[in-house]
Amino acid sequence: MEIGLLISNEAVAATSGKSFARRDPVSGEVVTTAAAASQADVDKAVRAAAAAFETWSRTGPSERRAVLNKCADALEARTPDFIEIGRRETGGTGPWHGFNVMLAVKILREAAAMTTQIKGEIIPSDKPGTLSMGHRQPIGVLVGMAPWNAPTILGVRCFAMPIACGNTVVMKASERCPGLHRLIGDCMVEGGLPEGVLNIVTHAAEDAPEVVNALIDHPLTRRINFTGSSHVGRIIAERAAKHLKPCLLELGGKAPFVVLDDADIGAAVRGAAFGAFMNQGQICMSTEKVIVLDAVADEFAAAFAEKAASLKTGRPEEQVHLGSVIDRSTIDHVTRLIEDAVAKGAQVIAGGAPDIGTIMPATIVDHVTPEMEIYSAESFGPVTTIIRVDDVDAAVAVANDTEYGLSASVYGSDIRRAMDVARRIESGICHVNGPTVADEAQIPFGGVKASGYGRFGGVAGVAEFTELRWITVEDPDQHYPI
Repeated sequence: MEIGLLISNEAVAATSGKSFARRDPVSGEVVTTAAAASQADVDKAVRAAAAAFETWSRTGPSERRAVLNKCADALEARTPDFIEIGRRETGGTGPWHGFNVMLAVKILREAAAMTTQIKGEIIPSDKPGTLSMGHRQPIGVLVGMAPWNAPTILGVRCFAMPIACGNTVVMKASERCPGLHRLIGDCMVEGGLPEGVLNIVTHAAEDAPEVVNALIDHPLTRRINFTGSSHVGRIIAERAAKHLKPCLLELGGKAPFVVLDDADIGAAVRGAAFGAFMNQGQICMSTEKVIVLDAVADEFAAAFAEKAASLKTGRPEEQVHLGSVIDRSTIDHVTRLIEDAVAKGAQVIAGGAPDIGTIMPATIVDHVTPEMEIYSAESFGPVTTIIRVDDVDAAVAVANDTEYGLSASVYGSDIRRAMDVARRIESGICHVNGPTVADEAQIPFGGVKASGYGRFGGVAGVAEFTELRWITVEDPDQHYPI
């Protein structure tokens, strides 16, 4: 499959004529040959978005809502295509990519519903005869940078609310799933999104710095949203700060999962397995630290190991729970973490890293301690850890002993006690008796600490993607002291 950039609703080749290939992580076959954008292409995309902003920003909310709902219909209709391309480009299973489309459709429909909820307020003024207002309005050309791991969900999320608010967007696709991200653009065109409202640039891995810098530095771009690693997020934030451009950053995680001594062990095991191994553990919210009170640790560990052993692995097109990771470097990374932990006294009680290939079973490392690298490093693969603690205070301390702060979970029967633990955990998201992996279109989604800042979703998203202005209507005959 060959794809071009999407600029003003047209597929165009890169200015340089260059392209790059994305290969199937399992077979090694070329899946997509995509246009390799450069700074010149970024300029074309941004200028197309700037031209479209003049009209789209003045388009009424009902019309914007109707268009976004038609785009959602078009996206939903192409579900089989997303599953096929997604499996081949990323190695994820069919059900995972089907779920991606389902939630992405909800994100579009929620954004459509919010077009009439972009509200300001009347602010009392001390000046007689003055009408003082807080007014929200579109900003201009925004940049959205989407990752590969939840490709359709996060691809749509980077532009849905910005567009609903009247902005136009240049989306930087991931070089690991260019075909899938461009398919999103095709659906938006099919749904009737006007020319230039959404533009998509694809790029080769080696050109990422040039493309990202060009998007941030361009004088016509106003704000940036990025979902990806904390390492890259810091680079983007620093570069944007030079131009005083606000960012919304949703970055890495090391989600803690606390099992209290009164937890329903069966429920906790099911929640931990889902949180740790869904999409091969390649989710920013994936459960990476299972923190268990000593009183129930042996019981939990035995049941969790049994559950992990029951999860089927195989090629993405097969009926399996775990498919392929994104590439062999992920396996090499988690192998090194596991070997370091075992050398320092940890025990692998389920799974283990394969010697070859990109398909790895659900793996659990028990008796993990702070001196092991896996205790603090984000694994982003099908491996999780069990950390045993004496009491609740120790559990909270271990949960917070990380640079990250995206998602967390607490399992316990005494809800007041579990809620108290949840409040003490430093994270943007926390679930009581639910897994660390969860998302809904209308909720404020985001983290703290090295997991980033800002919030996607609902009214929080409106605040991120509009400009709040103070506007007054005053008495022209008012008195002045000079």
